[in-house]
Amino acid sequence: MSVGQRVGSDHQLARLLQIGVVLEEVVEARSHHHYRAMDAELDAELEALLADAAEESADHREQLEALIAELDAESVPFDEIEALVEAQYGNTKPEDFDGVLYDQLCNEETAYKFYDDLIAAVEGSDATYSVDRDRLLDTLRGIREEEAEGVEEVTDVMERRA
Repeated sequence: MSVGQRVGSDHQLARLLQIGVVLEEVVEARSHHHYRAMDAELDAELEALLADAAEESADHREQLEALIAELDAESVPFDEIEALVEAQYGNTKPEDFDGVLYDQLCNEETAYKFYDDLIAAVEGSDATYSVDRDRLLDTLRGIREEEAEGVEEVTDVMERRA
């Protein structure tokens, strides 16, 4: 299922929200990976950036899971969602980037784009969901805004270090 199409049912919405959950898990896991891999090399600014990214991802997951719980839809098996995320968004590994900051920037930009597309797909649909549409969109917009702030924060750090 593509985010670009309209979201016409609770089942489609649940599946897309589950993709968001997995994306957030990827961001959190990669932040922890970098944190552990850099252990001695980590400066305070980078440490705070990675810790904030992991904490934000956990918060986003909780918000998405709360929305999913309200939907009148069966959950898609985790391994199916994980395969979709891997195929669509996980073509790179942390080691594929020239540094932690580039990987973190890619993670933040991917999440931002996903939420931006999901919001557009929900707005473009006239479907009725079992979750309140305004609350759904407010939650997604809030998450998207935090992802945009993450992109900006990583970019600022990169510019200061250039």
